[in-house]
Amino acid sequence: MTFRAPVRDLAFALEAIAGIDDVAATGAFPDYDADLMSAVLDAAGQFSEQVLAPLNRVGDQKGSVYAEGSVTAAPGFADAYRQFAAGGWTGLSADPAHGGQGLPKALELAAFETVHAANMAFGLCPMLSLAAIEALQEHGTDAQKDTWLSKLVSGEWTGAMVLTEPQAGTDLGSLTATATPNGDGTYALNGQKIFITWGDHDATDNIVHLVLARLPDAPAGPKGISLFLASKYLLKDDGSLGERNAFRPVGVEHKLGIHASPTCVMSYEGATAELVGEPNQGLSHMFTMMNAARLAVGVEGVGIAERAYQAALAYALDRRQGRSVWTGEHNAPIFDHPDVRRMLSVMKARIEAARGICLSTGVAADLARHAETEEDRRKWKAREDLFTPIAKAWSTDMGVEVASMGVQVHGGMGFIEETGAAQHYRDARIAPIYEGTNGVQAMDLVGRKLSMDGGEAARAIADMLETLTAMAGLFEGKPVERFSTAITAVEDATLWLIDRKGEADGAADVLAAADAYLRLMGDVIGGWMLAKGALAAKARLDAGEGDPAWLNGKIALYEVYAANILGHVSSRLAAVGQGGALLQRMTPQALGA
Repeated sequence: MTFRAPVRDLAFALEAIAGIDDVAATGAFPDYDADLMSAVLDAAGQFSEQVLAPLNRVGDQKGSVYAEGSVTAAPGFADAYRQFAAGGWTGLSADPAHGGQGLPKALELAAFETVHAANMAFGLCPMLSLAAIEALQEHGTDAQKDTWLSKLVSGEWTGAMVLTEPQAGTDLGSLTATATPNGDGTYALNGQKIFITWGDHDATDNIVHLVLARLPDAPAGPKGISLFLASKYLLKDDGSLGERNAFRPVGVEHKLGIHASPTCVMSYEGATAELVGEPNQGLSHMFTMMNAARLAVGVEGVGIAERAYQAALAYALDRRQGRSVWTGEHNAPIFDHPDVRRMLSVMKARIEAARGICLSTGVAADLARHAETEEDRRKWKAREDLFTPIAKAWSTDMGVEVASMGVQVHGGMGFIEETGAAQHYRDARIAPIYEGTNGVQAMDLVGRKLSMDGGEAARAIADMLETLTAMAGLFEGKPVERFSTAITAVEDATLWLIDRKGEADGAADVLAAADAYLRLMGDVIGGWMLAKGALAAKARLDAGEGDPAWLNGKIALYEVYAANILGHVSSRLAAVGQGGALLQRMTPQALGA
């Protein structure tokens, strides 16, 4: 089917749900207004529809190719990337001092959703460049910024994040790659890294690797890690490309999905590198890059879900079978079967909830940097920190679940490759694993984010309560009651976790509750997003603005979500309180090992 970028939904989410007008009101983005937002989204949608979406299938079938120490991108991808770079898409939110356009991060996220939806394997390449830009902007020296940022911002070069080793996955403290001083201010990198997304390719002349490694005198564990920059080609004194650096791919992984995204095994054999930031502070520096990538991966989950939903909706409207219970029509579209329409409605509601969470996190990031007062900036930074693990984990789990439902809507045709539904499911499955698995995100939420100064979790609940009060004039009965019950569940779970965190024997209970708590928070915050959208839609209807059918759909989506998602918060709350002792009883023998 033909992909259609959801530009109208994205604009609504930015304005009515995420609150991008609050970002504009700071005055930090003088070139931004609603017309510019529409122009950016329209152009991103057009590029994604016309250039990227047609390559999605061939990328899955042909994939990237490794041979003799180099990787060739899937057919058409290198040319598409050059068009992408020429369009300035890598520089949307980057600093104008380095060639960026200086637009809000939230707008960039919305534009990139169309890229990920059209071609998830392609979108991973510039997504990592954006994360590299943030890391260098935050931790690089002035000389490093002058040397590397303009090329990354323009898209002339791409970036790669180089963390994982065969023996050190999530436990980065176990990595063994080394960086030995050369005596001239540079370092010699040695070691092997795995799972390096777009670590090598032929779409650009140069690739900038940000690599975690250990200095010779580094302490053991995570406190002994430093961050280094190594580029595929060394630079001459005039900034032009010189000889090839001493690192290469030694293979690419053969994966379940995203076949067009080369996942490289990289070997560093005395590669010349430079230190980024402070010695032995590499892990904290890398988190700048990783946190940017985590939010971007959340958007990736929204994008692949949108693509799967569109395919399922088109199939349901076209495929005819059985009798409609509403019209009595024989040989009716399967869209008229209540269970199919239920699945499609839940898919759409969950996508819009996740979109609201991700774009609201982007708005929080913008306001954390640009709000008028220091107090407001701290408040929004706390909101960004709280929402980031939820945006990443809840949205990517949603992406897998929606893609799975897309296969189900297609029936048997979804299980074969011809319709593309299977590819969406396969591609979506990596996102919950990326950038710290979703279990790690949940542990971060209960372990660090609930302990943040300022009580941001309580403020989020208070904001939801304000929305609940406003909803009374729009909904009656169950839709309001379910939201109220859901908010109470979040309050109860949050207080229980905070209490257990303060007790000597509480650690196992807190960690056992982590996944259920994140899912509960995501469910309820997602409902909050849709409730805000419903209220905004009602206001537009009352003012005689917009498409009535489309706006009424926003109201109905909240009701679908309240019935199918918020109606199950009691089971989430029960899982939060299951306790570590129960899991301790589940020994290998109890589990049949």
